[in-house]
Amino acid sequence: MNGILTAVAIVAGIGILAGFLLAVLSKIMAVPVDEKAAEIEEILPGANCGSCGFSGCSGYAAALSSGKTKETGLCNPGGNEVSQKIAAIMGLAAGEVIPMTAVVRCAGTPDKAKSDAVYDGVQSCAMAAQLFGGGKSCQYGCLGLGDCARACPYDAIMLCDGVAVVSPEMCRACKKCIDTCPKHIIALMPKGQLTAAVLCANHDKGAKTRKDCTVGCIGCMKCVKVCPNEAVKVENFVASVDNMKCTACGACAEACPVGAINVLKLG
Repeated sequence: MNGILTAVAIVAGIGILAGFLLAVLSKIMAVPVDEKAAEIEEILPGANCGSCGFSGCSGYAAALSSGKTKETGLCNPGGNEVSQKIAAIMGLAAGEVIPMTAVVRCAGTPDKAKSDAVYDGVQSCAMAAQLFGGGKSCQYGCLGLGDCARACPYDAIMLCDGVAVVSPEMCRACKKCIDTCPKHIIALMPKGQLTAAVLCANHDKGAKTRKDCTVGCIGCMKCVKVCPNEAVKVENFVASVDNMKCTACGACAEACPVGAINVLKLG
């Protein structure tokens, strides 16, 4: 009996000593907490998308707290509300966050875009793209296998007739879909305004594009010639619209012989 009590006492003593040592070491080796960074991180949306240019929300919060950046408006998902809260914590002027939405620059549904092969494998755009570009004749077309939709933390992307489509109302411009798309055909555009958009990212010459897709931009320059605001340009055989200059007059869309340009209300 005495032996049992002695063993219990020894174990208890070891436990008490270990607890004491851990308490002391936790004080000695404690990492100082950056309270300001912690406060900023608390109000960030937690998407950890990296659209701010830092390694997620904690990286942005630390950069603000340390003075590495004074830009309070770098968080697209948080918008102006988060920018104002950060400014209040840091004592800075709140930076303006221009609301943006992702747009898939492709309208090549199966009835419009030809296919060279049928992909029958893992339902992933990244995987399909490694096999002869994914099956579509147009090497720049949306493969419609949903990598962007799965990457979106806001459920803003759906697949419609084999092409990804973004809901401007739900999109928070976190750029995760942009980083995920193996074809690099998703771009950000201003939200909440009418604007012309070229729903094509094909850089092939017009003759090849015509064979591959009936709604592919052929770089004919007609849109450039009719735009009264010099908002449209053609580079590397594909048109693009400067949304800051565009007044959504629709002249470019009317002039486009293949219907590659649409006037959209983004949100």
